[in-house]
Amino acid sequence: MSDFKFNSMTHFEAVARLGGVAKAAQELRVTPSAVSQQLRLLEHQLGVRLFQREKRHLSLTIDGERLFQTTTQAFESIREVRNAIVRQRESFQLSVRVSPSFGEKWLAPRLAEFSKDYPSWNLRVDATPNFSDFETEVIDLDLRYGDGGWAGLYSDCVVNDLILPMCSPSYLTELHAISPDPREQLRHARLIDSVKAYFRWDYWLPRNAIQGARMTYPYRFDRSSMSVQLAKDGAGVVLESTSIAFEDLVSGSLVPVSTEFDVIEFPGYWLVCPSRHMNRRAVRLFSEWVSRIGKRDTDLARHFLLEKQLHISFERRPHFGAQDDRATPMAY
Repeated sequence: MSDFKFNSMTHFEAVARLGGVAKAAQELRVTPSAVSQQLRLLEHQLGVRLFQREKRHLSLTIDGERLFQTTTQAFESIREVRNAIVRQRESFQLSVRVSPSFGEKWLAPRLAEFSKDYPSWNLRVDATPNFSDFETEVIDLDLRYGDGGWAGLYSDCVVNDLILPMCSPSYLTELHAISPDPREQLRHARLIDSVKAYFRWDYWLPRNAIQGARMTYPYRFDRSSMSVQLAKDGAGVVLESTSIAFEDLVSGSLVPVSTEFDVIEFPGYWLVCPSRHMNRRAVRLFSEWVSRIGKRDTDLARHFLLEKQLHISFERRPHFGAQDDRATPMAY
């Protein structure tokens, strides 16, 4: 049906439902003459009379009644769906997709704080290694791990990552027994590899002038939380982030290997969605909340590490993902 005919049907349905041209014109926000013109055009297109006109009173003909029964049901369904979409758009329902380890170690412990600030919200969190396809999936936003710049999408860094080598206190004692030199310690250490991390051992070791380390990796995980847990259990050294391991550092179950190595800071976690989603109040409020909490906790982590006499340097690994077929980092 052409737009022109659809426009005529809209005018017809309003007149038949409301019982008059004037009321239909008021609802449609047009003039009565425009409504009358659309009715005449529709009758001409269909080749039948739809109304009996007696002075100022209109009544449906048999053909008009048949058409009205069909159109009013169709338009009522359209109105119901439209109203439901508007209600959902203005409601505080939100579907968030997040990488598994970040969801478990960072987002989940902070949701109790979120629920106090926003007690009436209905929040669904989908922890998965896959990026959302916003054109086919009902997801409001992603919290993605990576270096930003996803084409065609709005993105805003909400948490900076702080990367350093860590291990359990007991394993650090074993390393000290090998040598007082932290570089010599790492040459002989069991290195736990987080295979989808932004900064991995194969980049970090040359960066810190460490050669001859065991690069066979007895343990490799695509989940950062598993790498951290193994390090806590004393199985080796993990190169990981405070976003995942901050509570373990604070409790002392993980410790920095050495103050001689810089902590690397980089923009690691991003709020990502189509730009149109930012028109929803719920998306904007959640974005503001997670940005505020992310900045606060990044500042806390910086302060903690500086108190441990560690130096922090900001760095973005050049060409990450362009030459590395492992660079699908959402699984982090």
